Amino acid sequence: MAGVDVARLKKDFPIFDSDINGKRLVYLDSASSSQKPRAVLDAMEHYYESTHANVHRGQYEIAVQATELFEEARAKVQGFINAGSTREIVFAKNVTEAMNLVANSWGRANLGPDDAILLTHMEHHANIVPWQILQQQIGFEIRWLPLTPDYQLDLTDLDRLVDGVKLVGVTAMSNVLGTLTPVRRITDAAHAAGAVALVDAAQYVPHLVTDVAGLGADFLGFTGHKMLGPTGIGVLWAREELLDAMPPFLGGGEMIRDVRLDGFEPSELPWKFEAGTPPIAEAIGLGAAVDYLNGVGMQAIRQHEIALTQYALDALSNRYGDDITIYGPTDAEFRGGVISFSFKGIHPHDLSQVLDQSGVCVRAGHHCAKPLMRCLQVGATARASLYLYNDESDVDALVDTLANAESLFL
Repeated sequence: MAGVDVARLKKDFPIFDSDINGKRLVYLDSASSSQKPRAVLDAMEHYYESTHANVHRGQYEIAVQATELFEEARAKVQGFINAGSTREIVFAKNVTEAMNLVANSWGRANLGPDDAILLTHMEHHANIVPWQILQQQIGFEIRWLPLTPDYQLDLTDLDRLVDGVKLVGVTAMSNVLGTLTPVRRITDAAHAAGAVALVDAAQYVPHLVTDVAGLGADFLGFTGHKMLGPTGIGVLWAREELLDAMPPFLGGGEMIRDVRLDGFEPSELPWKFEAGTPPIAEAIGLGAAVDYLNGVGMQAIRQHEIALTQYALDALSNRYGDDITIYGPTDAEFRGGVISFSFKGIHPHDLSQVLDQSGVCVRAGHHCAKPLMRCLQVGATARASLYLYNDESDVDALVDTLANAESLFL
């Protein structure tokens, strides 16, 4: 399908050799965390077996090798998102920490009680709660960009809402709806109003060609475990001049140039924001994931997911009609492979447990997006999410297994 040989790719992922309840594994939860190819596992194992040492500290051979591998991973990430310099690539433990870094460093230094920021109703809690915590301490205003009935951001009042704000935060792709948002239009509006733009790209970077300059972002965060990499590693990209002006987020080792009894001087970028021993093996694993994705080709991955997502939307709708409610755009060209749905009034948790008995893995819950759930007037949804290792047979398994739930609960 669209240039991606799923049968061949699946052989690169050891977990797909496993059975679940005697059934083949149908993994449809990559929006939560993707599976890992052997190349990523091997890269991390090689580090631990042959070059494990702390980075940026020792002068002995394996310490130098570890530092080189760690910084090579940073350079791979830089190229993957078309960043201007490795100085703009800050490693964090996930995108949530990246968002907290921006709120606690840039936000604390630049926001006061008379200021405002603009967020959207689509945001993950990671791009809401850090700002609410800071708001409780400082007292600035948070404005909200609402939704349209067809699951898009409502830009009708964008110019009014953005007027006078200092930051605009927007998800590039909703982790609930799959909606691809008009990031460039929003970042342009932010800049015209004198604001900076923060983009949550956790669901975007793993699936589409990413160009931070093309998106018009000032800050952009994403996470390794959603793009075939390990847990415990995420990335904050930001324009170098912003990072230079921001105070450190955490203090301790690694992030300092000098410490005296009367104060300290932070290190240069990006290490100024990387306090303590970093996630070395995880960064190396992320670099290997970038290599793997580049080997498949991000354009090919996107085209594969468009075709597969449309197949899934059509298959679910054709089989179940009004008995299933799918939240998000109906045209796969305008969405990612995240399909949230309600089915015949069956609670999503019950639904996911029944699907699991057939080896089909989907997420159930509020997906760390409770404000959006309230907009949708539901407490939770079931969510199937697709990636490069999924194919039509996985979708067919989901569609067929939903019938089991129907017969069990109704």
